[in-house]
Amino acid sequence: MISVCFYFQVHQPMRLDKNYSFFQMGRSHHYRDEAANRDIMRKVADKCYLPANRMMLDLIELHKGKFRISYAITGVAMEQFQEFCPEVLDSFRALADTGCVEFIGETHYHSLAFLFSREEFRRQVKMHSRILQEFFGAKPVTFRNTELIYNNDLALEIEKMGYKAILAEGADQVLGWRSPNFVYQPAGCSKLKALLKNYRLSDDVAFRFSDRGWSEWPVTVEKYADWVHKVAGSGEIINLFMDYETIGEHQWADTGIFEFFRKLPEAVLSRGDFAFETPGEAAAHLDPMAQLDVPYFTSWADLERDVTAWLGNPMQDQAAELAYALEDRVLDSGDEDIIATWRELLTSDHFYYMCTKWFSDGDVHKYFNPYETPHQAFITYMNVLNDLALRLDGADRRQG
Repeated sequence: MISVCFYFQVHQPMRLDKNYSFFQMGRSHHYRDEAANRDIMRKVADKCYLPANRMMLDLIELHKGKFRISYAITGVAMEQFQEFCPEVLDSFRALADTGCVEFIGETHYHSLAFLFSREEFRRQVKMHSRILQEFFGAKPVTFRNTELIYNNDLALEIEKMGYKAILAEGADQVLGWRSPNFVYQPAGCSKLKALLKNYRLSDDVAFRFSDRGWSEWPVTVEKYADWVHKVAGSGEIINLFMDYETIGEHQWADTGIFEFFRKLPEAVLSRGDFAFETPGEAAAHLDPMAQLDVPYFTSWADLERDVTAWLGNPMQDQAAELAYALEDRVLDSGDEDIIATWRELLTSDHFYYMCTKWFSDGDVHKYFNPYETPHQAFITYMNVLNDLALRLDGADRRQG
């Protein structure tokens, strides 16, 4: 039996007011662009989250539990659902009630914390686990780090935290001769299993589905199911990982993306040796094919599949280093509003907006980018961060 694992990433950051200026520092602590956060969440809910969730629920009921999927919904996305679109949370709860959906753990704020502070990383992972239990009654057994950032040390840390499986990018520089269509044992771990994204089949849908310049366009259900079925004999699992916004937002409804997903389960299940499973279910019964040694960081972003989408240019590095340098003072302040604001500033998107590379995959992220230039993103972020530091100065004086 060959397992087909769908994992969908659901994330929206808290966007900053790009007009927050130097002259507002010390006078205003309203950093969010609430109108943009509300409008974008409402738009994506109408185009993607609500219709896609209805479709997934119908498919699960139609196939009587044989169609199974997983989601990683960030804490900041769930908080915005609760504030702007509570019906989206209800629709995810309906999916949770089917018993055919796995909710995957990650950092609550979709942050780069593992690269800067292991303590803050552990706190955010635990926060996210608690909100999954609160909203969906789900205790995560599978973990994915922000943007599939992964290395050996992360895997070992996650094993210590009790997770059974971890997701990672099936990057060529990681795999070498290996195939992403097997389960692996991360180096240094004894129990944790790694599931790797089949990026070719995943990106055929996420990035190339509506690309009329692609030689394989149009991607019919029959053609795609045939590509999936060709794994038979050379793999045990096919991991299809993508942003949930692929359905209806990145790939608009008029591309046929909804019809594609409605027909795909039946086409895949037409062969009796294929079955849909969640990552946790697959990891529970598939044995590791080999050890996976990844000493350096990988991710699912851009062509390099490393961390240079978020770090590496002087603006990104300065912003991230200054933000994490405030950690002890922020936590020592005991001010819940300051702590929550600081953590929102750790969301990886802020550093992505400062990226100066140019790459094709970045088009998806730029879709939600509110800034005209990376420099504007940097200036806005630093103004907000410096105002937060001024608030900490005030808190220090009061405590002193």
